[in-house]
Amino acid sequence: METVILAVVIAVVVLGALGGLVIGTRRKKPLPPPPPSAPDITAPPAEPHIGDEAETPRDEPRRTIEEVDLPDGSAPTAVAEPPAAPELEVPEIEIPEPTAGRLVRLRARLSRSQNALGKGLLTLLSREHLDEETWEEIEDTLLTADVGVQPTQELVDGLRERVKVLGTRTPVELRALLREELLKLVGTDLDRTVKTEPETSKPGIVMVVGVNGTGKTTTTGKLARVLVADGRTVVLGAADTFRAAAADQLQTWGERVGAYTVRGPEGGDPASVAFDAVKEGKEMGMDVVLIDTAGRLHTKTGLMDELGKVKRVVEKHAPLDEVLLVLDATTGQNGLVQARVFAEVVDITGIVLTKLDGTAKGGIVVAVQRELGVPVKLVGLGEGADDLAPFEPEAFVDALIGE
Repeated sequence: METVILAVVIAVVVLGALGGLVIGTRRKKPLPPPPPSAPDITAPPAEPHIGDEAETPRDEPRRTIEEVDLPDGSAPTAVAEPPAAPELEVPEIEIPEPTAGRLVRLRARLSRSQNALGKGLLTLLSREHLDEETWEEIEDTLLTADVGVQPTQELVDGLRERVKVLGTRTPVELRALLREELLKLVGTDLDRTVKTEPETSKPGIVMVVGVNGTGKTTTTGKLARVLVADGRTVVLGAADTFRAAAADQLQTWGERVGAYTVRGPEGGDPASVAFDAVKEGKEMGMDVVLIDTAGRLHTKTGLMDELGKVKRVVEKHAPLDEVLLVLDATTGQNGLVQARVFAEVVDITGIVLTKLDGTAKGGIVVAVQRELGVPVKLVGLGEGADDLAPFEPEAFVDALIGE
């Protein structure tokens, strides 16, 4: 019984405590939030008035409107112009020298190197007695000048006969005699024109070949000038894809006279470039297509076979009108060896002799014509742009024997 009473008392106490706690919680009010801090309000600076100076204190007297310098609007405000676009540099088109009589104009340059041959022969022929020893000296002079064995023998035999018949030998007679015999050797009846006449369906097509170092690309560029001087329109085919900058060199020559250049990638197929050049020439209605091929040693069979391929590919468009072999006149008899090999691979139709002004061996003109059976058509007589001249036998012989 006592235990029950004790439990009831504890329950009453606990309930009373809980009731007081609830009542106290309801009566407690939440604290109000703190008031916001007042903003720091600073008065804005007064706006400047007409006549105010930045450095002038505010208490200084202000200027009136009449004292202020105002723009009158008479001078326009300068506006910067945009920079002008850079002008494209257009190469200046040159006008080449006329080709007619060009060799005559260059004869003085030729005679400086060739006079030794003609004067040597005239001196020997002027001797009072022309014995066997003198005739042998004449033969040696001709052979030294690279005239060749067979042509030398023909010239000596002709001179012997003419001197025997002539009897007296005045300087004027000897000069006329020697001139006639030399002209027979050089040949005045050969067709030396570079065949570049366009036809109705195609331009004239010329391929230039030769060994390294003969000035082949330069000769092609100079030949373009010769043709332009004669009133022809020209396309250049840069089929020398192996030598670095060969295409650039040829294109520069072309730009100087307004000739268009077809070129391919360095190391590309030269036959493809040649084919494209002929195709472009036909489509553009040009008069002549000049194809510059890579220089190659005549002893390299693979390279020579490739040259034959270029020729065959070009002829799929149209037959070639000219195949010009460029020879260095200073190489002498070695040039004849080169000429034979090239003639076996491609049908050579004409010879271009470069550096003829730099050798005293003008007899190479006779020798190479005899060797190949084709004429010398052009000669190089210097490094100038217009120093490539059509070969004229009379002017050449006159340069040999002097005035």
